[in-house]
Amino acid sequence: MATSPILRTPPKTLRRPRNRAAEQKQTSLTFPLAARPGNCEPRDDARSHLPANANPEAGRPAELVGIARLAASSPLAEAKRGTEYFLLPVRSIVNHCGEPKHVPFNWTINPYRGCEFGCRYCYARYTHEFMELDGDEFEKKIFVKQNAGPLCSRDLAEGKAWGEHIAIGAATDPYQPAEKEFGATRAILEKIAERDGMSVSITTKSNQVVRDLDLLKRIAERSAISVNMTITTLRPRLSRMLEPRAPHPILRLEAVKKLREAGIAVGIFVMPVIPHLTDRRADLDSLAAEARDVGALWFCSRVLYLMPASWKTFFAFLEEKFPKLALRYRDIYRGYGDAPEKYRREISALFNELRQKYNLGNRPSVPMTAPKIQQLDFSWSASH
Repeated sequence: MATSPILRTPPKTLRRPRNRAAEQKQTSLTFPLAARPGNCEPRDDARSHLPANANPEAGRPAELVGIARLAASSPLAEAKRGTEYFLLPVRSIVNHCGEPKHVPFNWTINPYRGCEFGCRYCYARYTHEFMELDGDEFEKKIFVKQNAGPLCSRDLAEGKAWGEHIAIGAATDPYQPAEKEFGATRAILEKIAERDGMSVSITTKSNQVVRDLDLLKRIAERSAISVNMTITTLRPRLSRMLEPRAPHPILRLEAVKKLREAGIAVGIFVMPVIPHLTDRRADLDSLAAEARDVGALWFCSRVLYLMPASWKTFFAFLEEKFPKLALRYRDIYRGYGDAPEKYRREISALFNELRQKYNLGNRPSVPMTAPKIQQLDFSWSASH
C-alpha cells in the first residue's frame, strides 16, 4: 500500500541511537493488565499553539489548551459511515507511558486517537476526554496522527525506547478502518523495518494486519516482532453487539493462521473476559481449541476493567440489550473498576487449565541481547 501524502518521509536524520546494551533486560510482550488506565495516550502529545488558520474569536478552540485546543481546530479530512476523520499534528509518535506500573512496557505507539470499532467496553474512551470530547464520541471522531512515519523515524533515531519493548495499539486499534484510508500504521512499520534489534508487538482485532505481512517478515529478520490478536467470543451475534465494527471472529482466526504460516509469532488475547457474557466455560474452551488449531502460541486473558468513561457507555449498552444483567453489574462493579478478586482468580485458574489442555503458552518473553534480538522464547507459564 502506498504511503498517504500526509505521511510523507523527510530526509533521513544522521543521528544514531546510543548503545544501551547494559540497560537491556528481558521484556514481556504480553500485558495482562492492558485493560487498565494510563498505559497508552499522553494527555498532551500535540503542539499547544493555535494553528494560523484558527479564528481566536470563534469561541471554544481559543478557550482550550494543549491537545484539546489542537483537536478542536484539527482539519476534517474525511467523513464515512457516520465517522469523521481529523488530521492531528503531534510532537512524537513513540510515547512513554504515563503510569508504567500498570503494564510491563514503557513505550507505546498509537497511530490514531479514537477507534471506529466502537467496542462497548473499551477502556480507552477516557483518552477522548483529554480533548474535551465525550467518551461516546470515541468511535465517531477519529484523529489521525500526521506524519507518523517520519516522526517514528526521528523518534527511533533519537534513541527513544532503545533496548526496550514498544507496544503498538495499546489504546486504539492500529488496523481499524481508518488505516485503509491513511496508512499511518504501515508508515510506522516501514520505519521499524529499517532498524536492527527492535522489540515490538502489535495488538489488534483486525484481519487487516495480514496486509502488512511483507513488512512483518522484514522486521522479524532483524528484530523481535509479535502480534496479539484479540478475540473475546466466537459467538457472532454477541461479537457484533459488543464490537460493532470489528471483523468477524472467524476472520481474525484465519489471520492468525496466515501469520503463523508466514513464521510470525502470534497469540490470542481474550481481553476482556466479560462477566456473564463471554465467560462460559464451554465458550472459552472452544476458543482455546480454535487457538490451538490455527497455531496460536499463547492464550491469555484479562477480566473486564471499567473506567468511569467506559462504565457509562457499557452500562447504557447493558440496559438496552441485557437489562437484567445491568442490575447485576451494579453489584459486581459498584460503579467502575475491577471485578471482585474471587472472580478474577477463578478466571485465571480456568485459563491455566485451558492452556494446559491445549498446550498453549501464557505469555511470550523476549531475551534482549545487543545489538540484535536473537529469538523469541514462548515458554508456558502458569502465572496469570
